[in-house]
Amino acid sequence: MAWMIVSDTSCEIRELANPAPGVQFSLVPFKIRVGQREYVDLPTLNTDQMLEAMTDYNGASSTACPSPEEWAEQFLQADCVIALTISHNLSGSYNAAVAAREMVLEEHPDRQIFILDTLSCAGALAAAAQLANRLIGQGQSFDQVCEALTAYNEAGHIMFALASFDNLAKAGRVSKVVGFIAGRLNMRVLGRRTADGKIDFFFKTRGEARVLAKILEQMDADGFDGSRPVIISHCHNENASHLLTNGIHAKWPQAQIQHYPCSGLCSFYAQDQGLIITY
Repeated sequence: MAWMIVSDTSCEIRELANPAPGVQFSLVPFKIRVGQREYVDLPTLNTDQMLEAMTDYNGASSTACPSPEEWAEQFLQADCVIALTISHNLSGSYNAAVAAREMVLEEHPDRQIFILDTLSCAGALAAAAQLANRLIGQGQSFDQVCEALTAYNEAGHIMFALASFDNLAKAGRVSKVVGFIAGRLNMRVLGRRTADGKIDFFFKTRGEARVLAKILEQMDADGFDGSRPVIISHCHNENASHLLTNGIHAKWPQAQIQHYPCSGLCSFYAQDQGLIITY
């Protein structure tokens, strides 16, 4: 049986390590528009160049989610498809994937296509892709894989430690007041996802050390016990990523931690010095 694990590029991984027999992994890209330039969020994207262009451009940049046709092209590659999307409250990617599933099933009603709205981004999609691959490798059925992914996703958490909110505010993802606080007062703001996949900013402080300490405190309050993988995505902030890793291992020595540079889309919103932590 042929399997396809496909994700939009809010996912930080660009390839799947050790794919199980019969498993393909693919990405459908977001596009980032800066003035007249369009950057396609694929492994070949020069993220530093994109961020520099955003800094130099005085106007508002924008993003475009994958089209239904791009999703459908991947859905046609296998008998069983696991599709992973960023939160439907942050992008139209989920709706595009749903439209693509309807298109494909109309012509190929025997296909099995599961779409997981992660209600998150970044590491949440990476962890789901890795889990799906592992379960498929264990010989679990399509329904079992879907049920396990749903349960895993519902128990997950994500936090955003950001130093700049310009693009989030311009795109209407956060209020301009929050953008003002972060940008004009040089403060670090910590956010987390809500139950419906929006962003709730619940802590602000000056200085990175304090926000890293608050992340550890919040992970503890959320019941993290080191049994789930932690994925830390960073935008030009490898130092904070390693400091946080040391703090996590001090509290939970057995925790498995993965580090990734932010994808093009996540870099667009996290911006310079941003961190995204999923667990």
